Amino acid sequence: MSLAGFRLASFLRPALHPVSLLRSSVSVLSSQPAFQPALISSNHVALNSNMNLIRGMKVRSSVKKICDGCSVVKRKGRVYVICSKNPRHKQRQG
Repeated sequence: MSLAGFRLASFLRPALHPVSLLRSSVSVLSSQPAFQPALISSNHVALNSNMNLIRGMKVRSSVKKICDGCSVVKRKGRVYVICSKNPRHKQRQG
């Protein structure tokens, strides 16, 4: 067998035997450290605090003022409702 034939055979061998690939990936996954709830819970708290700071807006087909702090604004060809009193009232028509 020539060197090129050997390289081709070694390249195609994993494709012909997908079960061997699966076994090797399972062994790699099982060698990972176990579930660590202490680390995940501290990261989870940090994520929640960041998510509260970033708040989007409601997308509705019909926008309307909810309170007297809401104002209707047209920008970029869309209609927005922006509220100075309650940020949960932010809406975008679309």
